[in-house]
Amino acid sequence: MYQIVRKVSLNPTVTKMDIYAPFVAKKAKPGQFIILRVDEDGERIPLTVADYDREAGTVSIIFQIVGGGTQRLNAKEEGDYIPDFVGPLGRPTHIEGLKKVCVVGGGVGCAIALPVAKALHEAGCEVCSIIGFRNKDLVILEEEFKACSTTFHMMTDDGSYGRQGNVCVPLNEMLSAGEQFDEVITIGPLIMMKFVCAATKPYGVKTIASMNPIMIDGTGMCGGCRLTVGGEMKFACVDGPEFDGHLIDFDEAMSRSRTYADFEQREREDSCNLLNKGVE
Repeated sequence: MYQIVRKVSLNPTVTKMDIYAPFVAKKAKPGQFIILRVDEDGERIPLTVADYDREAGTVSIIFQIVGGGTQRLNAKEEGDYIPDFVGPLGRPTHIEGLKKVCVVGGGVGCAIALPVAKALHEAGCEVCSIIGFRNKDLVILEEEFKACSTTFHMMTDDGSYGRQGNVCVPLNEMLSAGEQFDEVITIGPLIMMKFVCAATKPYGVKTIASMNPIMIDGTGMCGGCRLTVGGEMKFACVDGPEFDGHLIDFDEAMSRSRTYADFEQREREDSCNLLNKGVE
């Protein structure tokens, strides 16, 4: 059993938890993920490692409350336990040798982008961070990004905080002005990553996209996270989750990501009904 040692609400729909899992914390690296189950009969939920403390033996996860499983997870409190917390899984982010990188995060994807930005900063890399949200109320991890970034850009769709516009606005400005990056790393909604990759392609800037958003089972057995990369079939969970963004068929990935929308809606409604009755 794995204890929840800390729980923090980052915004109305996003929660951060620190889980005591010393063996996972010992080996975790940026870009990797874990799989948890909220209870013995629960679904497998893949979540990216948002941070880790090797000395304390804790692993941080940040999740959006969107389905039945994450609703039940969010109902847990500090001191409670979850039965399964497996990892680290997936290939870690490549950090070595990079001197200047632009990290682009969107929404809850910023939780995945932050440990990457931190690791790059700690390795002596110059980090330019761009993070974007729909509005001010949904902003998360701003100070944490500022602490590990040489330059920082905050964007909101409605202009209620930072600059108005999407993450491609400052990215396009920098690229058109001749800014040189060893890599651009983007993590967020599929449509956002698609346009980030489209923005960097004319400049020949290597762009890495994290395909965590389409993972389901986390082992490659369900086939739900298969995608086409450079004309070849890959699995986000076992071959990634990071891939060359210029080779990803984002339209195919977005179409597949909608496959379970109706199922997730039913699970969310069922979970709400159970929680309202006081049953976990």
